[in-house]
Amino acid sequence: MASKNFNTRNSSNVQRNNSDCTLYTFNGTQPAPLLEYLLNTIGESRSKTKAILQGHGIRINGKVVTQFDTPLKAGDTISVSRHKRKCDFKNKFVKIVYEDRWIVVVEKNIGILSMAAGHSSLNVKSVLDDYFAKSHQKCRAHVVHRLDRDTSGLMIYAKDIDTEQILEHNWHQIVYDRRYVAVTSGEMKDDNGTIANWLKDNKAYITYSSPVDNGGKYAVTHYHVLNRTTEHTLVEYKLETGRKNQIRVHSADMGHPVCGDIKYGNGDDPLHRLCLHAYMLCFTHPVTGERMDFSTPIPTAFRSLFK
Repeated sequence: MASKNFNTRNSSNVQRNNSDCTLYTFNGTQPAPLLEYLLNTIGESRSKTKAILQGHGIRINGKVVTQFDTPLKAGDTISVSRHKRKCDFKNKFVKIVYEDRWIVVVEKNIGILSMAAGHSSLNVKSVLDDYFAKSHQKCRAHVVHRLDRDTSGLMIYAKDIDTEQILEHNWHQIVYDRRYVAVTSGEMKDDNGTIANWLKDNKAYITYSSPVDNGGKYAVTHYHVLNRTTEHTLVEYKLETGRKNQIRVHSADMGHPVCGDIKYGNGDDPLHRLCLHAYMLCFTHPVTGERMDFSTPIPTAFRSLFK
């Protein structure tokens, strides 16, 4: 369908350069959104065009652009490369699961902090900031929530302060499902259940629980057993609240601490890591309102204990 703002027959001059790019010059009389222009010009499907955008295959006047609604004005030069870019984001600690102009969803590995906590500490925020700089994005990673260094799984980072504020102040309304999977010590007898109490840090920054209000924060965790042996249990935890060390403390309260937990565990460490993984994260997009559902496979090492 022809654009309201331009006619595809006379809005471009087309030429091929000596690389893998096709160059277009926008000659429209009115500004036009980039995606609409591309759909009318380059002859690719919407999904393929978006993939080229997200793959950093589009440049306007020599600058990489990934935002589909970037306005074009008369005289702009657009280069389109259908080849996969050479500098894909690769990091052994961080995998980008989803990215748009407002947020980035990542899966973090164990051994990396969510944000800096000391001089030159390895952290996801710094990794993302470096990626944004190298991909010519004028943004920074803004921390919205955290995972412990030795917890793996899904996280959201905002790309601007306004989006960060929306997420921070409306977190419990925006996030409608958040689940973890853990290997816990011992055979858990009940298939399902809920544990609720108050959590508070002592002076040594150890979180402890109380069945009555101790001035801390009320915490509710629902659990569902996925598999069990006489030695270990594979458990799905669904958070109703998101308190510091909530799952680790509640698991210990039940007499089945998370394996590999040197802080709240019992020394049971079959995989030589904290066996806790944030594997499901579902939320309403803070800007577009779209429902966003993300999940990752249960770590293979976790499943290996239950063959």
